Amino acid sequence: MKGSDVKKIAVMGAGAMGNGIAQNGILAGYTVAMRDIEQRFVDKGVETIKASLAKFVGKGKISQDLSDQAFSRLIPIVDLAAAVKDADLIIEAAPEDLFLKKKIFAEIDSLAPAHAILASNTSTMSITEIASATKRPEQVVGMHFFNPAVLLKLVEVIYGNKSSDTAIQATFEVAKKMGKIPVIVRKDSPGFIYNRVNAPTGLLLQRILELGSPTPEQFDAVFKPLMPMTPFELVDYVGLDIFLHTQEYYAETLSKDYTPTRALADIVNSGRLGMKTGRGLYDWSGGRPQIDTSNPTTEYDPTHMIALQVNEATKLLEEGVVDDPKDIDLAMANGGGGIGPFALAQGIGYDKLVEKCNELADKFGIEVFRPTTTMKKGKIQI
Repeated sequence: MKGSDVKKIAVMGAGAMGNGIAQNGILAGYTVAMRDIEQRFVDKGVETIKASLAKFVGKGKISQDLSDQAFSRLIPIVDLAAAVKDADLIIEAAPEDLFLKKKIFAEIDSLAPAHAILASNTSTMSITEIASATKRPEQVVGMHFFNPAVLLKLVEVIYGNKSSDTAIQATFEVAKKMGKIPVIVRKDSPGFIYNRVNAPTGLLLQRILELGSPTPEQFDAVFKPLMPMTPFELVDYVGLDIFLHTQEYYAETLSKDYTPTRALADIVNSGRLGMKTGRGLYDWSGGRPQIDTSNPTTEYDPTHMIALQVNEATKLLEEGVVDDPKDIDLAMANGGGGIGPFALAQGIGYDKLVEKCNELADKFGIEVFRPTTTMKKGKIQI
């Protein structure tokens, strides 16, 4: 099946990601069935889409007529069999629970048309493992949107071990028709591109927390002039519980170096999870925290974070997760904004970045931070 053959999409889940993906679909001209397990979840998803479309109209991004046409293509539904019966592409957007995802895939596999592609919006889970719950692993792919899905451009299109080139290409074409910038992940690997490149910087943050010095605010003070949301502020915003679970997953799949530290576990166990509970590393009770930039740490600078990202990006090349360094830069620039790691490396110089990696590896006794052979050669062309 080609991307042009896709006419109807079914989205499993009407939550933040599900309704965002559904909105992308209807705006791109697809008929979209948005399904959830209870009517109240479906209704909430519909209201979110209505409000988002109204905002787009208000800002002049789309006309009222286009908004009305798009909304008419949405099918809110609870009945699973009816949602998938004539779908060409089914996108699962359920919570990050492998058991739950496999259960959903087994169900939709038994109900969906034989030609349908089954895609998972997972941000970390193995596509191969999810596909194992079906009788059509060659038609199972990853289609990872970024939150908020209606605004962020990156979509990672991921091969499972048995995914066919045809299924991947069709999914890639659908993402393009939705106005996204898709990047193909050629090997099913933890964190795919965007989250994997950021994995070691998360590890650095939890080790700094464990040391107790500098404080999160002193560390973030260095980054505040350079980025809209600073490193510790971002993990607080996403949720420290999610940060903890991600580190646990990387400890199982990448390296034991990622094993969560006592400091991180203690904060999570105390119930201070970040923005969602009003307090984490920062106080969010009055809205976004005000970060004091008057006392920045002199122990770390942005090149430490960049060095870890570039180094991890070279691992993706060495492992065959991605063929072309340009794809990594494209993914990183469109997943969260900013400049790709290899473009940054060309400006800073690989010698300096190798030095920073070794400095952190020695300081913390963490081999994940040690520079790769590719990093030390420093001959990556973009």
